[in-house]
Formats: sequence, C-alpha cells, structure tokens
Amino acid sequence: MDYKDYYKVLGVEKTATAEVIKKAYRKLAVKYHPDKNAGNKAAEEKFKEVSEAYEVLKDPEKRSKYDELGENWKQYQNAGPSTGDNFDWSRWQRERAGQQGGFGHQEGEDFSDFFESIFGGSGGARSSGARGGKRPMQGEDYQAEAEISLEEAYLGTKRQLNPQGAVLEITIPPGVKNGQTLRLKGKGGKGRNGGPDGNILITLFVAEHPHFKVEGTDLHCDAAVNLYTAILGGKALVQTLKGNIRIDIPPETENGKVLRLKGMGMPVFGKPGTAGDLYLTVKVQLPNKLSEKELELFRNLAKERS
Repeated sequence: MDYKDYYKVLGVEKTATAEVIKKAYRKLAVKYHPDKNAGNKAAEEKFKEVSEAYEVLKDPEKRSKYDELGENWKQYQNAGPSTGDNFDWSRWQRERAGQQGGFGHQEGEDFSDFFESIFGGSGGARSSGARGGKRPMQGEDYQAEAEISLEEAYLGTKRQLNPQGAVLEITIPPGVKNGQTLRLKGKGGKGRNGGPDGNILITLFVAEHPHFKVEGTDLHCDAAVNLYTAILGGKALVQTLKGNIRIDIPPETENGKVLRLKGMGMPVFGKPGTAGDLYLTVKVQLPNKLSEKELELFRNLAKERS
C-alpha cells in the first residue's frame, strides 16, 4: 500500500494554515468536480483524492495523527527487511486505535485503502449506524462573486451569474454591504445517496462611490452651499441616493458644519422601511469673478465689520 502525501495532493506546505488548506481544496474541487467533468474518469479520481486529503487535513485531530503517522511511515520505509515483508498495516493501526482511540468519518465517502486503514474500515472505526447502506450526503457548495454599485446596493438589483457553467439570475435585496455573502439554498452541487443539494454562496462587493462614503448603514458626503445662503440662510440643492433634493440651511451656517438627514442613509438589510442617516458636511463656496460693484459692497461690508 502506497503512502499518500495529502499536503502534496492539495499543493500546500506541511505548515499551511487551516484557511490556506481550505482555499486550496476549494480551488481543486471546482476544477475537478464531476459536474464539470462528466465522463472524465481521471478528473473523477482526482476529485476523490482531493476530497480525501481535505477530509484529513481540515480536522485538527486527524491531521495531527496523520502527521505523526507520516514520521512512522518513513521509519518503516527505511527500516529495510528487518521490519518484515508481511507487515500488517491494518492490524498495526487497529492496535494504535485501541490504545489511542480511533477516528470516524462520514458514511458513503469513497476513500482509499490507505485512508481506511488509518481512520476506519477493517479497524471498525465506522461500524456504528451502518447497515450496509451509505449515509446521505449534502452536495457541494459553489462559490460566486458579483460587484454592484452603491446605487444598486441602495435600491436592490438583479444579476446574472454563471456558477459551474449554469446561467442563474439572482435578486439582490436593498441594503447589502460590501463583502456580504448571500446563500442560495439548494442551488449547488447534487446531493449523494439521497442527501440535500448544496448551496451557492455569493460574495458581493460594493464599488466605491465618488460622492458618498458608507459607514455601517449611514452615508456621509459633502454639500456645497454658496456664501450668501450660508450667511443669510435659505435652500440648498444636495445629492442623495434618492435623487437631488433641496434642504433648509440655517442662517450663519459655518463651513464644516454637519447636517443630519434622518432615514436618508442605506436601507437596513432584511428590515424593509428602516434605514440609516445621511450626514452632510457643509462646504461653503466663495464667489469668484466678482464685478466691481460686488467688490465695492464687500469693501463696505469689511469696513462695517471693523
């Protein structure tokens, strides 16, 4: 029986973190998945090999025992004839399991003899609950990504995606956040042995906006107000995600003052009718290209103030 280097199968270092191992598995699983390689026996075998490697390396206890066994395997390989050509690997593992506790895994997994001899099989590690059948298993979850504008995140939108080669139209509700993941239940890989189908997990990325900054469900932006309105008070035209509106500017409004428009921020995801606030930072605009009469008026005003 050949030793299986699960780290090599996934293309990771032995010191790889759980997250690195997970990413490597997902990439290979998508590449070799039977749904994308119908009738390709080589891809099917590769998919099984990748799944088996991940089954071991994702579990800290299994991984620890596998690493320990790897060292023992090297010692056995280098031991030469003195170890004996009739070394009973399964018996050795059963003895270890009796001393240290065996490992179970999900019924129905089509794993290699190498895996079975270590983590189950003739050692009895998976005898409980089995009556010759296979346990139902959920199908694989598929990953997808979509980028939307801030306006689309505000109003909600639709997108056509192409996970695993199938065209799928999804509805994106209002109020989604950058990096949020939506789950489409039962739209992933087919379940096995009567198990449920997997899901599609869609990660959404909201593009940066040139005018608005998002903080939670609140929006922040600048509001240009001319000098005369800032001093005397009046109406100012400001931009919102609902469109341009006119707001009241109190007399003697200082440059940099923050005005709050309640309920004009981002919708709260999953809570229709509720939203954050919009915060406007007043930017007083000085007049330019003044006429001689305007300049004279400002000179008189300066004298009056002094």
